[in-house]
Amino acid sequence: MAATLLAAAPLAAQTPPAAADSVQLPALPTALAPDEPCTPASSETAREQTWTRQALGLRRSWSLADGHGVTVGVVDTGVGTDIPALEGRVEAVGDAGTDCVGHGSFAAGLIAAAPRQGVGVAGAAPAARVLAVRGTDKRGKAAAKQLADGVRAAVDGGARVVYVGRAVPDGKAELTAAVEYATQHDALVVAPFAPDALPKDSSTGRTSEPAPRYWPAAAPGVLSVMDYGPDGTRPKDAPQLKGAKLAAPGDAVVSVGPSGSGHYIGSGSSLAAANVAGAAALVRSRKPKMTAAEVARQLVTAAYPAVPPRVDPYAALTAVLPDKQGTVPSPPPAKLPPQASPQPLNRALLIAGAGGTLVLLVAGAAVVIPRGRARGWRPAGGAPERDSAT
Repeated sequence: MAATLLAAAPLAAQTPPAAADSVQLPALPTALAPDEPCTPASSETAREQTWTRQALGLRRSWSLADGHGVTVGVVDTGVGTDIPALEGRVEAVGDAGTDCVGHGSFAAGLIAAAPRQGVGVAGAAPAARVLAVRGTDKRGKAAAKQLADGVRAAVDGGARVVYVGRAVPDGKAELTAAVEYATQHDALVVAPFAPDALPKDSSTGRTSEPAPRYWPAAAPGVLSVMDYGPDGTRPKDAPQLKGAKLAAPGDAVVSVGPSGSGHYIGSGSSLAAANVAGAAALVRSRKPKMTAAEVARQLVTAAYPAVPPRVDPYAALTAVLPDKQGTVPSPPPAKLPPQASPQPLNRALLIAGAGGTLVLLVAGAAVVIPRGRARGWRPAGGAPERDSAT
């Protein structure tokens, strides 16, 4: 279904290259072995602009919405409460204010980390609030019942967007019921279409075959997300499945750790889903009367055409979509100006002169706007505008 965009330049067909940064960031773990220590705070800070901020066009989006007034539930390994970029905006259910693994904190940073001077990392919705809900055990192992309970707890806690950081091959009944509960309470569930990596057989070392479906992504009403990297492709060793509703930056992405101001690097569909959850928070912040289903439709229909479509937050914030019957909302009826009263001749001449100027400006805009769009709003002969750190 086509969308009418209001001054929205489409995303580039290929994502921009990652910004040069000599810092070697530690890798984010998805889960920990029983004898592994908890993930420490990172001592490294990413100063350069991350490629995800440029690919998502976040600075333009922030001119319209920043997630204020929206709570995003993060159903994952927990979210640390000692993270400066999330300071004062994290509330935890039970013991979810501690994060031994770091995955939930990383995802929360992609969703809502505030931009900071001299730091290249920021979340998609930097004014959104985070509701941390434990959806795994303390080592990061997920079970369907715990995820389902986490979705319900996030909804009960007031989350209007619920991010689930895991994809499991079982639990269809309980996770579908949890998503239905979220839908009944007008909360949008966003989840990875597949796990970040497939398990390996301990005896043979071979990677397991992917399951036909993963949950909660396969449940009706869930906005399922697949990842892509800085070059626009997915890693060869990632689960190769089709059917996700959206794609978003998820490979070689940078975010916060479980504590402190340092950064980690990670990859996977779960991280792409976090970026989409942040985009959903932007839409719910700007368009608070939209239902969860309408927000999902807005994000998918306004996305950049690809397989699957690539989320474009700015387009989602500015697109005017047809209604369910395919009708584009009509503009309000024009109002006739009041009858002009007699005025001195010099005023009449002044108005006529101003009108002539307006005609020239409008005519000029008819030339400038299409050319600007063709160049992606770049100055003639210039490079794309860089999204600078705030």
